[in-house]
Amino acid sequence: MTFICYPKCTTCQKAQKWLDENGISYTFRDIKMENPTYNELTAWHERSGLPLKKFFNTSGLLYKSMVLKEKLPAMSEDEMLKLLATDGMLVKRPLLVDEDFVLVGFKEAEWESRLKK
Repeated sequence: MTFICYPKCTTCQKAQKWLDENGISYTFRDIKMENPTYNELTAWHERSGLPLKKFFNTSGLLYKSMVLKEKLPAMSEDEMLKLLATDGMLVKRPLLVDEDFVLVGFKEAEWESRLKK
């Protein structure tokens, strides 16, 4: 399982603490240092079952400065994936990626139901 986050993000810090407290092992990956690739994002999107717009960090400064709220509805999925692959700060985090699932953002109840079986 890979935990992809931005270490300075408080939500990511909460998620990491939750993983540690629950004894869940993971590989740590800094999204700013190792940006997700187009192929990774494509695979994660398919595995997550979520609409692609859920992968955007809508509260981020970069998202706002690029005025993506107005631009995304007119973009194809391929264009969105290519855009997400340009900068990890556009991607909603944390991401928890495993072989059979992808969790986007930290919702404790969702993580608990998926990880505590």
